[in-house]
Amino acid sequence: MAEVLVLVDHADGQVKKTTAELLTIARSLGTPSAVFVGSNVDAARPRLAQFGAEKVYVIDNADVDNYLVAPLAEALYAVVQQASPAAVLLPSTSHNKEAAARLAIKTESGLITDATAVEAAGDGVSTTQSVFAGSYTVKSTVTKGAPIITIKPNVVPPSAAQASATVVPVELTVSDAAKGAKITAREPKAKSGRPELTEAAIVVSGGRGTGGDFSPVETFADTLGAAVGASRAAVDAGWYPHSNQVGQTGKQVSPQLYVAAGISGAIQHRAGMQTSKTIIAINKDEEAPIFELVDFGVVGDLFTVLPQATEAVQKARA
Repeated sequence: MAEVLVLVDHADGQVKKTTAELLTIARSLGTPSAVFVGSNVDAARPRLAQFGAEKVYVIDNADVDNYLVAPLAEALYAVVQQASPAAVLLPSTSHNKEAAARLAIKTESGLITDATAVEAAGDGVSTTQSVFAGSYTVKSTVTKGAPIITIKPNVVPPSAAQASATVVPVELTVSDAAKGAKITAREPKAKSGRPELTEAAIVVSGGRGTGGDFSPVETFADTLGAAVGASRAAVDAGWYPHSNQVGQTGKQVSPQLYVAAGISGAIQHRAGMQTSKTIIAINKDEEAPIFELVDFGVVGDLFTVLPQATEAVQKARA
């Protein structure tokens, strides 16, 4: 079977769940191979092997780390030339989507972004996407070249399948043209103790209905081991950091469970969470647009409902 390349999402060799998900998808399309960019591949290899990576293409080049996007596209192109893969899969982040677009130009291949499902279809690959701010669900296939696909988190549960994860070094000289934007400083993100918003299996978000008091939202989220999100209205009011915004101009999430508390459900917000597997909404306004797409809705005050829900969860776990 032809190789399917998966770009490894990691932090200093600590492989993130999104990579395990993509390797699981890759096994349904061909023989999974990981593309690791960085210097700590030894820390990553056991987990990559656990989820089926037969090879690990390693690009240890400071220029790829120290410049924005373009060097990553060149690194991926070098691996594609070496492996001739059936497809290239990347976690769907803004950085990776730009790199994928550049790679598609270099390889003259079709590009699909923000896929919510990927499966083999005859001799090709079929994908599902939510488009036009979540108003439509479409199925797409690439008609030219090896498909390059960025995939949202939480689209499949990771499934282990032990493999060898043989290291294959890749030599790369980054072109001067790719060094147009240099990273001058890095600052680690403050740790909240909660999962990353785009990777979390459960997300609890608050909106205008919180009045700026996110304490019941955070308490309920912590009870569930969930990430905390916010609507654009809450972020614009300065009630919560922009990094937690869910929506068309914020982050797009696709968790197993999404809880919207005090959020009306404007199209801008729906575009960022509509592909969630199960959606629950809490809002005092029974005519709120959010109720049009939920699996379960509660008409009530979040300051009454969330503490009760928190207490019920805690009792169930006691």
